[in-house]
Order: sequence, then structure tokens, then C-alpha cells
Amino acid sequence: MAAISAGMVKDLREKTGAGMMDCKKALAETGGDMDKAVDYLREKGMATAAKRADRQASNGAVELYSHGGGRVGVMVEVNCETDFVARTDEFKHLAHEIAMQVAAMNPKNVDALAKQEYIRDSSKTIEDLVKESIAKIGENIVQPC
Repeated sequence: MAAISAGMVKDLREKTGAGMMDCKKALAETGGDMDKAVDYLREKGMATAAKRADRQASNGAVELYSHGGGRVGVMVEVNCETDFVARTDEFKHLAHEIAMQVAAMNPKNVDALAKQEYIRDSSKTIEDLVKESIAKIGENIVQPC
């Protein structure tokens, strides 16, 4: 088993946004393999998101995004469980990323948007992005239909 250095934990944390202890555990579980640790954290995030899926998300934000000198405009609503989380930078960033995705891909409905490849990282879908945010934030997040 490879020794897990503080630098490795720091690198994984910067790459994933996960907590330090979660990063340390992921690296320990995967023998120090950075790619496997990222996958480990992603799977853990998906499991955490699934546990929170039945919680009501009635607070949130409406994000407006304009592109091309106002030629393309998008408005999306993204909800979470508390108004406290709705005001965080992490949540606002997620809402912005979803609005930007909609502007770039012009989806016809919300379900197709969730299954779409994320424009900033082709290894993820929008659904993956939301689930990762649920794991980081610790609350259910939904985009109403």
C-alpha cells in the first residue's frame, strides 16, 4: 500500500472539492491511485445523493444567463432544502453552470438536460454534476420541471 502524503490529499481535494478526510480515505481505499480515488469519491457522492433524493427541496434560486450580446437568454430554477444553502457560492455556481449548459445545448426538456454530457467535462452528465453538488452541499437539489 502506497503512503498517502498531505500533497496527494490536497491534490485530490482541489480536483474534486471533497472534504480532506474523504480524500484521505479515498486514497487509502484505492492504494494511492488518484484516478481510482476520484471514481471512489464520485460513487460515494452518488450514494449520498440517492439517500437525500426524497427530501423536499422548496427553497432555491433562479439563475439568469445571457450570451452573445443578449441574443441567447436562459432562465433556470434550481431548488434545495434551505434558503441558507441557496445563498451559498457553491449553489449559485451550480445554478449558473446549469443555465450555461441550457444556453449551449438548447435542450427541449429537463430530463434530456439531466442526461446530457456536461459541456465543461465530457466524462460527466448534468445529473452527475448535480449529484456531486448534493454530496458537497449536503442537501437535496432539484431542477423543477
